[in-house]
Amino acid sequence: MVGTTIVLPLDVFSITPKKETIAFGLIADVHKDVMHDADRRLQEFIDRASQKNLDFILQLGDFCRPYNYNKDFLNIFDSYKGDKFHVLGNHDMDGGFSREQTRAYWNMPENYYSFDKKGIHFIVLDGNDPNPSPWSGYNRYIGNTQKQWLIQDLDRNNLPTIIFSHQSLELEYDGIANMEEIRRILEKANEKAGFKKVLCCINGHTHTDYATQINDIYYVQINSASYRWVGGDHKVVRYSKEIDEKFEWIKYTIPYRDPLYTFVQIKHNKIIIEPKTSEFVGPGPREMNLPDTLPNDPIVPTISGYKLTLKG
Repeated sequence: MVGTTIVLPLDVFSITPKKETIAFGLIADVHKDVMHDADRRLQEFIDRASQKNLDFILQLGDFCRPYNYNKDFLNIFDSYKGDKFHVLGNHDMDGGFSREQTRAYWNMPENYYSFDKKGIHFIVLDGNDPNPSPWSGYNRYIGNTQKQWLIQDLDRNNLPTIIFSHQSLELEYDGIANMEEIRRILEKANEKAGFKKVLCCINGHTHTDYATQINDIYYVQINSASYRWVGGDHKVVRYSKEIDEKFEWIKYTIPYRDPLYTFVQIKHNKIIIEPKTSEFVGPGPREMNLPDTLPNDPIVPTISGYKLTLKG
């Protein structure tokens, strides 16, 4: 899917003025508390981002827990000289931490928020509100207070809008549990505006590579910087004995040899997602005889490159 061009039937011909370009970097699911070389992966992203003329960078969650020993990792992200933003992931509160503790550690002012860059409105959602019954396990919900904020935030402007979240608004079995309700809020905002104001929703969390559109809104899943989780029935020791003993969860994953991340450009009537490809460390899903995944949840060491052309 690398290098795919998709033409969306949207009623927006020019997102930005013809000579204006918005550029930003995205990295998802580094998992400092799982990967032995998470610092190296993040450092490569920051080095690449620092060489580009970006308007901001953003990490899409499952970044690091607020332990003192993770400070050097966080400092790598904070060393970026430009604007930088965080999304809360479900694993960032593992170990008994609250969202408030993690936000304070990251210097993240709010759980959910929005900002504008060069005539584009960006919204960051928090998919970690408490699950209502009967859902269990990790929180993957957007509650009433946040929903009302989202409606009001969309009402306050008529700018083309991009949504960031950790959990997917498209992959049903592992995404935001009330995703249909949230998607309807976005679709109603487009109906009320009289044009396709909400253009694209971008998430991490699923450690996969996929893009689709639902009711003229584009949904794209950004792959993990580090690995795909496969669980205890498929564990394989892929690194040294010393690494395996110190980082006990890696054996439950299929790691990517090189870090995955992407840079996105929004220019005139196009959203361009830069591709990046790695390879598996050790056996991949076929060699491991893993069961087939859903079509929108492939196990691949790739971030596909998409060119989303928005025509009126």
